[in-house]
Amino acid sequence: MDYQNIKLEIEDHVALVTINRPKALNALNSTTIVELEDAVEVIAADDNIFVFVITGAGKAFVAGADISEMKEFSSEEARRFAKLGHRVFNRIASLCKPSIAAINGYALGGGCELALACDIRISSAKAKFGQPEVGLGIIPGFGGTNRLPAIVGAAKAKELIFTGEYIKADEALKIGLVNQVYQPDQLMPETMKLAHNITNKAQLAVRYAKMAIDKSLYVENNTASQIESSTFALCFSTEDQKEGMLAFTEKRSPKFKSK
Repeated sequence: MDYQNIKLEIEDHVALVTINRPKALNALNSTTIVELEDAVEVIAADDNIFVFVITGAGKAFVAGADISEMKEFSSEEARRFAKLGHRVFNRIASLCKPSIAAINGYALGGGCELALACDIRISSAKAKFGQPEVGLGIIPGFGGTNRLPAIVGAAKAKELIFTGEYIKADEALKIGLVNQVYQPDQLMPETMKLAHNITNKAQLAVRYAKMAIDKSLYVENNTASQIESSTFALCFSTEDQKEGMLAFTEKRSPKFKSK
């Protein structure tokens, strides 16, 4: 696909997707979401990509879904739009490869929900977060009512969604919405440093760890224990496990092959 509203760059096992509608504050219209879906499938299919990073061009990460497109929707059109967003964001969340949101500015509505779909969220000190949909007469439509409570707790999520208020990066860090906050000029260097830290590890182990965590989030403890034990055992069928432990005993850096 020839992308009009996003950019996809791949280097050193890291795929960087940039939402590139700066004049619209990177608002998500249908075209942009479809392009993002295509990029995610490219990333999923490329075995040489280990980590997926997403950010925004200009002063916004993503300032929300595109209201100019949404304002005349019928109920059925709104349902289709929400299903499209859910399909793409769920695909990001379910990728076997780790995803990192580098939140460079406004992450509002659908933008906050896009960040929530990622495994890790790194924020600029100038970023702002919110689910302002109730001020438009709607509710979050791309996963905010389930992912936000899972990350920050039900009470805090209800406060943010019911009031539609924005919070700054320091508050987002305090409530666990983001992992780290950096000054704007350090956001991408630090994000890429984190991404490459992950790419240097045994990739099968990283993917198995993500799978075990994601499968265990919403099950009772005995089932979670079984998932972890089985996935832990699976690691011992890999060449990377043999290499990693041999390198440790030989006091050298491991040479992983994702096998």
